[in-house]
Amino acid sequence: MNNFLIISNKIKKFNKKITVSGDKSLSIRWILLSSLASGVSKADNLLFSEDVTAALDAVKKLGIKVQLKNNFCKIYGQGINGYRYKKNIIIDAKNSGTLGRLILGLLINSPFPIKLIGDNSLSKRDFKRITDPLSEFGAKFKLKNKKNLPLIIQGSSSLKPITYYEKKGSAQCKSAVIFGALRSKGTSLIKAKKSRNHTELLCKYLNLPISIKKNKFYDMIKVNNFKKFKSLNYKIPADISSSAFFIILTVLCSNSKLIIKSVNINPSRTGVIKILKMMGIKIFFKNKKNYKGEMIADIIVMSPSNIKSINCPPELNSGAIDEFLLIFLVAAKANGVSYFKNLEELNQKESPRLIWGAKILNELGVKTISTNSSIKIFGNPNLKIDKKIVIRNYLKDHRVFMTSVIAAISFGGNWKIYDKDSINTSFPDFLKIINLLKKK
Repeated sequence: MNNFLIISNKIKKFNKKITVSGDKSLSIRWILLSSLASGVSKADNLLFSEDVTAALDAVKKLGIKVQLKNNFCKIYGQGINGYRYKKNIIIDAKNSGTLGRLILGLLINSPFPIKLIGDNSLSKRDFKRITDPLSEFGAKFKLKNKKNLPLIIQGSSSLKPITYYEKKGSAQCKSAVIFGALRSKGTSLIKAKKSRNHTELLCKYLNLPISIKKNKFYDMIKVNNFKKFKSLNYKIPADISSSAFFIILTVLCSNSKLIIKSVNINPSRTGVIKILKMMGIKIFFKNKKNYKGEMIADIIVMSPSNIKSINCPPELNSGAIDEFLLIFLVAAKANGVSYFKNLEELNQKESPRLIWGAKILNELGVKTISTNSSIKIFGNPNLKIDKKIVIRNYLKDHRVFMTSVIAAISFGGNWKIYDKDSINTSFPDFLKIINLLKKK
């Protein structure tokens, strides 16, 4: 079967109601925490993607029983010291930075060396940003080129608390250190730049010993070690990062309206909504409720008659970090010049996404001015494409593929987009929902 997608037709206007897959960040965090719980944890609507499957395989390697049927999963937690595994095991995080980084926080007391590997993309990403603070607890690491996978972790039985300053706005770094702090004796202090807070909310819901004081730019997090916590039954809400593809498609498609059901609208993840509203897009939340610490709502979005350019406030960056490729497409159709800065974290993702964002826009004929941390986008409200465009060699970054699909069906042209199997990493149903929106 050909591993590319040919697109030569724009999508027509639509008025639809859809559901999207379970939240990837919550699916992986549920798996890791449930593996340490005392008792059987159950999850419905678990995302069934390669990243999540890798997390299930990882806890199974650590001796935890897992039962999976469709999107329903049971994990038989054996308590905080319940991991049972042989010497010299290898854990494959595949493409998942969330799994690869967070699981290290749970392994810092491992009695035997454990090897962590990943795919070509993950192996190029910086793990030193995780191993440096985890080393302060007392764990030891050996990394390829002192920063990359594969790495070997050797835990310690006498872990000490640490004080950690997370300056990058990385939820993965913060979460790995929280997990490590839960393993160590004493009180650890984390000063963390604002980022996703799924880990903190789950820990609070489970009554784990964590407290948080918030100010405008940083959170002060205090963590103690724990003895035991209950199992977690959870219906995973829909993923806002997956929903964002269809939100942006609606924005770019004239005379259209979309309702997306039961989406996780955690304020640390809704930067894309805030940015789009600043650009004049009409987006509403309906049926809003709190579910086990997370906010959930239906999202209603309507295509605008005019898109405003934006000088994007950097404080919104962390809450929209996975959606900027899509936001750039909206800026390409805006009336005026948009400016985005302090985006160096984009190049720490599965591919150098800031670079790829500029590449896609340039293929569309949109003028950009880029640095290694910023981009200016010269919008064209009448943007239409009538040429051949090929997208390939992007390290199989699922978001580059899906963003290219949204660009193709929104702006036109004849597209050939390689590595369509990359969506299996995070959103296997992506093309199925695209086809649903195409149907009258």
